[in-house]
Amino acid sequence: MTDSSPPLVSIVTPSFNCAPFLAECIESVLAQDYPNIEYIVMDGGSTDETPAILERYRGRIARVHSAPDFGQGQAINRGLAGAAGEIVAFLNADDAYLPGAVSEAVRHMTAQPQAVVVYGNAVHVGEDGTTIASYPTRDFDREALKRSCYICQPAAFVRRAAFDRAGALNPAFHYVLDYDLWIRLAAAGDFLRIEPFLAKSRVHSGSKSVSDRRAFYREVFSMLLAHFGYVPYEWVQGYASYLVERKDQFFTKPENTFVSASLCLIVGTLINRRHPGKFFKDWLAYRAIGKAFSRSA
Repeated sequence: MTDSSPPLVSIVTPSFNCAPFLAECIESVLAQDYPNIEYIVMDGGSTDETPAILERYRGRIARVHSAPDFGQGQAINRGLAGAAGEIVAFLNADDAYLPGAVSEAVRHMTAQPQAVVVYGNAVHVGEDGTTIASYPTRDFDREALKRSCYICQPAAFVRRAAFDRAGALNPAFHYVLDYDLWIRLAAAGDFLRIEPFLAKSRVHSGSKSVSDRRAFYREVFSMLLAHFGYVPYEWVQGYASYLVERKDQFFTKPENTFVSASLCLIVGTLINRRHPGKFFKDWLAYRAIGKAFSRSA
């Protein structure tokens, strides 16, 4: 006889002092209509209301582990190390699934066995849950992945075998551990984008990527240089715009001004000191595109 049960999906939520959002995150997993989910919460020793919230869900979560850790990456790796699912995902404590997300992902993964990752659309929401904008998701393209992280982490599901072959998450990263994982997985297999909206990605003042943009960009640059030996124009321009405007870049759209464009050229040439000519051509090409767009507007 063959096993006709649906594949087990293991979902890990890393948490540390995220009490205001944790219950919504947990409920979004428990409310999924998919029948075979192993849900694990890895709490880093929270000192807020997290322990009381987790106690309310005793018996409904497969495993809860609470102890100090060295960050999100280590917590997720530890959680998945003891998980049994052939499909895995990680959902941060301030994010949430939309109804039917797991079923949609599994249905497409089953239909497309060559895909190592299935990812859907998602929305950015604010601290109060109000929708800010859709996440800028796009179809899978390895070259485009070097220039932007267009895969929303809570809307992505990964085959366990591919996750293990890729070496799991790199716990040394604190801001770009998902982006780094996508790049490593993309080198080993294909991703499949699906149209349904699967998740809510929360953006608030306490978000790591919002609260320290300078550290975020530095980690992006380090990671891209390690993988490709080059940091593309888009990432450098984003950093230059932040340095000039000091805006969060989530709630306010950065502007490509003369000052930020000039700073981009300087910073990009320094970062890409081994490929200054390549970056200049990259910078010049995007400046030309911007001017053509301005003339046509």
